[in-house]
Amino acid sequence: MPLKIAIIGAGPGGCMLARLLQQNSIPCTIFESEKSIDFRSQGGTLDLRQRTGLQAMKEAGLWDEFQKHARYDGESLIICDKHQKIWLKRAGRDANEKPKPLTMEAPEIDRPVLREMLVRSLPEGCINWGYKLNTIKDDLSLVFENGKTESGYDLVVGADGAWSKARKFLTDVKPTYSGLAGYSMTINDPEKIVPEIYKFVNRGSIFAFGDKRSLACQQMGDGTLHASSYAQFPEDFAQTCGFDVTNAEDMRKHLRGELGDWSPELKAIFEKSGDPVAWRNLYMLPRPFSWEHKDGVTLIGDAAHLMTPFAGIGVNSAFNDALILCRRIVEYMKSGASEGLGSYIEKYEAEMFDLAHEAAGLTEGSMNDMMFTEGAPRSRIASYVSRHASAEFPPWAHPLVSTAVHTGYSLVKLFK
Repeated sequence: MPLKIAIIGAGPGGCMLARLLQQNSIPCTIFESEKSIDFRSQGGTLDLRQRTGLQAMKEAGLWDEFQKHARYDGESLIICDKHQKIWLKRAGRDANEKPKPLTMEAPEIDRPVLREMLVRSLPEGCINWGYKLNTIKDDLSLVFENGKTESGYDLVVGADGAWSKARKFLTDVKPTYSGLAGYSMTINDPEKIVPEIYKFVNRGSIFAFGDKRSLACQQMGDGTLHASSYAQFPEDFAQTCGFDVTNAEDMRKHLRGELGDWSPELKAIFEKSGDPVAWRNLYMLPRPFSWEHKDGVTLIGDAAHLMTPFAGIGVNSAFNDALILCRRIVEYMKSGASEGLGSYIEKYEAEMFDLAHEAAGLTEGSMNDMMFTEGAPRSRIASYVSRHASAEFPPWAHPLVSTAVHTGYSLVKLFK
């Protein structure tokens, strides 16, 4: 008999898993809490990495479609301090131009565009909209807040994000507050309104750090700039600060105090940003995080390994989870069910945990380097770059990479 698989959540990870399963003639059903694909804003831009996100696109048969939307010039990246002193710079490139040696491939795509592409790739009726999960019962029955219950599944995959209801079936562990929170905002028509910053962003991304605060700006596919600013705040700051953190003018007044001595060009990012403004607390699951295997339910993406965005690998990790899980399910199908499905899911979880713990370490280390260390980015740029560079090489090469990076920045600092 064919497997009956339910996926909870139609975010990028859940849709990628569904697409990969469909490519292998394994049907599945997605249950999504939102009422439609356009129910809420899906955030800013993200980059896909060669061994994870881009590999998933290829195996999902979506490479050609992805190329229509990928922005290779968006690989342009600058990390600077609050005075715009540059500590890391990477150029963008043309789609047909190969990455420079030791430079990772990371084309950008807008999150809403990516999600729509994935949703449109699925067969009609695959996604059930307006199904918010309430609980999973011991017999794997799915109870939804709309009053409906679905049952008879061989496997339920929780791809339902940070506050996953599916996770509750496996563990009582909940995400914890990272200590960081802040604003996200948008600059419309930036070439006209903030020409200096528009030129500085160079169709890519800038990340400015200083005084344990951040200010970032990224070019979107429609030409707008998506901006954000994070710092250390109490978890309940939005409720106790005495002003409306979603009001653009209140946001500007607050950041004038927080970032008063930053360069005028960088301050123009929030001075020229407008509605909508959103406040976001950053949460993460503990590291290392795992759960005791239970037959019938597993997790992918943020549901399995919620991280802060300081390494920029969240969606890539979710796509890699989908790749690994799909491969294990296909192995089970080809085995003629000589072993139970649960043994193959355990193999997926073991591999996923190893990779997720590495990713969480990279993310937490990057966050601590820039947001919890005095003197950053100058004091921690070598550590930060070494973390990210080492992640692209096998473990035996890590000491060599670290030595090269720290030596290089020791020389750079003599002149800065």
